[in-house]
Amino acid sequence: MALKRRHKVFLDSNVLLSGIFSDKGAPRIILDLLTIGLPMLKGATGQYNLMEVERNLKKKMPQALPVYQTYLPKLRLEIVALPSKETIMSMAGAIAEKDIPVLASALACRAQYLITGDKKDFVRLKDINEYGLEIVGPSEFVETVFPKLINEA
Repeated sequence: MALKRRHKVFLDSNVLLSGIFSDKGAPRIILDLLTIGLPMLKGATGQYNLMEVERNLKKKMPQALPVYQTYLPKLRLEIVALPSKETIMSMAGAIAEKDIPVLASALACRAQYLITGDKKDFVRLKDINEYGLEIVGPSEFVETVFPKLINEA
């Protein structure tokens, strides 16, 4: 039987950080799902997000950097290059300036889902399908979206 569709999920920095440093909760479940290599699920994040994660770790928990560096490759994430200045400028006003590179990276890799714990900045886009990207929180992904993906497979 052929696989119907592979769904790409783009992970925001806060999902990566929360999932790596907590052994429970939706962000951790998402990372665990990615590490087992389910055929219907592919993870992605942006170079911008990884820089943000590493900056936060160096500042707040430098002792955790080796754990992060060991765990990250196990996720087999597609890493999206930093968006160009032109792309960032073209998206000005769509979302908070600091989140434009996140949105641009998710769009660049053609993710179907942007998973973020940063609801306040992405809430304006949540119900706008203009980008063909569904913005969901980690719990919403685990409890609602992922079961639908399993049923499609």
